[in-house]
Amino acid sequence: MKRLLPFLVLLAASLTGFSQTTPPAPKDTTKKDTLWKIHGVNTILINQASFSNWAAGGVNAVALNALFDYDFNYKKDKWNWDNKAILGYGISKTNGIGWRKNDDRIILNSLLGYQAAKYWLYTFYMNFQTQFTNGYSYDDNNHTRTLISADFAPAYLTFGPGFAYKRSDNFRINLSPLAARFTFVQNDSLANAGAFGVTPGEHTFDEFGASLDAYLKFDLAKNIQLENILKLFENYLKQPGNIYADYALNLYMKVNKLVTVNAGVELINDPNALIPQTVNGVTTSHSLFQVKQIFGAGLTYKF
Repeated sequence: MKRLLPFLVLLAASLTGFSQTTPPAPKDTTKKDTLWKIHGVNTILINQASFSNWAAGGVNAVALNALFDYDFNYKKDKWNWDNKAILGYGISKTNGIGWRKNDDRIILNSLLGYQAAKYWLYTFYMNFQTQFTNGYSYDDNNHTRTLISADFAPAYLTFGPGFAYKRSDNFRINLSPLAARFTFVQNDSLANAGAFGVTPGEHTFDEFGASLDAYLKFDLAKNIQLENILKLFENYLKQPGNIYADYALNLYMKVNKLVTVNAGVELINDPNALIPQTVNGVTTSHSLFQVKQIFGAGLTYKF
């Protein structure tokens, strides 16, 4: 449970800033096209640092990130169907090291709900996650790299029935007490090594347990938004209490119609993801607390 403290502290800090919720939009039964609410954000972030005869020292670096974040929400009578698609990829180049990726994700989230009370729904939840390209760990001393992930290795599929508290499109919590989670490792070398919890030589690993998905987005100030995304899964059958947790905190600051400044941090605790580490020429793999941070300014187009 100690590994979950950073997730809970950050989530609590975000919730303290949530002073008011957005009231649901009035229902319009005159137009069929109002059943769907579709909106998205396309963002390109650029970071660059350059030094020449700089007494304090420094390393030339450049980074480029692209993010496509879309919501497709449907509502009719007592039915709600909320869908979210996130596609992100980024690369960076540091002088003397070369190009390396700093972001790589494909996330598809779907929540089908039937209204049971004012803010409560019976739901069926589905989440799919994978990546575009190979991922490596690097030994900078020897300039070698080790493959640790690939496209569809891993890929995660989680689904199950449950219930949700939905205050608005920007605030919802869904709990699936009977959820299935499948891990796919389609790369042969990773599967043979037993990566991401699969039995060596196998390409899938199935789990049964409870899943929680929470989403909260609100305005901190004018043109400043804070977004929270939390995913938890506990396996009833294997190592109960050793929880998979994924928490993302994103800050969006609008400069003008096209220019934004974005900052984000993602924390992951995955007991099945063993990260190789090389110390004094000896490589060992461990389940480590994962942290990713992104900050940049760039162009954003909202649809």
